[in-house]
Amino acid sequence: MTARDALIAVAGLLAPEVPRVRDLAVAAYDDPGAYLREHADRLDDRGIDEPFDLLAWIALVNALTDHGLLAEVDWKEAPGEITGQLRALRSAPSADGIWTSLAEADLPTYEFLELAGARLAEAGTALAVLDIESDCYPLVLLPAADAGDLAGLASAAGFTAAVLPA
Repeated sequence: MTARDALIAVAGLLAPEVPRVRDLAVAAYDDPGAYLREHADRLDDRGIDEPFDLLAWIALVNALTDHGLLAEVDWKEAPGEITGQLRALRSAPSADGIWTSLAEADLPTYEFLELAGARLAEAGTALAVLDIESDCYPLVLLPAADAGDLAGLASAAGFTAAVLPA
């Protein structure tokens, strides 16, 4: 499997019904310069003004965000805020009990994310982070049955993803 194919597979796992997500990630992979020119304003918000190795991954993160499939939280975000952002994702399970108990947790961010990942897994949903080498956590939700493929596909594409808890 080529890196491009692996990137397409990751997009398919995370946005199976939104081909636009795949198309944007592939566009950044295939022609980083053109992607940078077309999305300069959005990329400028991240301090990106020239092509670099993570551009296709950033394009995937931005596209997932734009389609309500990714929540990007700060490294020291409050549990209630994280819970609200995850619950609002299109891929979120409608398990009210889990969301209520998570919103009340009082833990540092990473410990909270591990707890959230464990509780969501009990409901059949995996919580994963897409590493963009930043001080934030780009978080996605996907069916637990597909979670085992995410890290390997991301690695084959040249990027990093991890299912929580680690």
